[in-house]
Amino acid sequence: PELLDGTTGLVVGVANKRSIAWAIAQRLDAAGARLALTYQNERTEGDVRKLADTLSNCAAVLPLDVQDDAQVASAVAGAADALGGLHTLVHAVAFARAEDLGGRFVDTGREGFHTALDVSAYSLAALAREAEPHMRAGGGGSIMTLSYIAADRAVPGYNVMGVAKAALEAIVRYLAWDLGDAGIRVNAISAGPVRTLAARGIPGFGSMADQAA
Repeated sequence: PELLDGTTGLVVGVANKRSIAWAIAQRLDAAGARLALTYQNERTEGDVRKLADTLSNCAAVLPLDVQDDAQVASAVAGAADALGGLHTLVHAVAFARAEDLGGRFVDTGREGFHTALDVSAYSLAALAREAEPHMRAGGGGSIMTLSYIAADRAVPGYNVMGVAKAALEAIVRYLAWDLGDAGIRVNAISAGPVRTLAARGIPGFGSMADQAA
């Protein structure tokens, strides 16, 4: 039998075929999990629905702006209802304004800082809070998010996103403490440079990827 037969998962953050979230969704699907996907807005909805149609068993495609608490609650509840429960949550969401990437971190404005931390870090806590009752009801689960080495080291050009990733990793530790008694695992995956569309917004990313290779 496949490793994840009989399990369900919500994957947040698929935007296009180059998204790391999409690669994760494909692997979960291949391992037998039934999935629900989210899309951020009307601009990405069409692409996400086309990708969902290629999965073996995608039960729902739901709207989700992670800065909207009502949509966070609705998306998690909708996924759990469509799937008949929720075992896995994949958080693959991050955003910083273009003007806050590159240049100097010290020049980051308050609004840009708030946006990056809200979307890239707090959203994990918000989603976990909504997912917790469904995972507790099912006897446990797994929550995973995506980090980067810039959470530990200063990476020129990554700037406020590195600070957001550091906050994200701290949130992972606190969530693991809060939810571990229910058998809910919380982990961060730290990938090397991956040539996604989002990565194009990081100054010098091409040379970073070449050096890593």
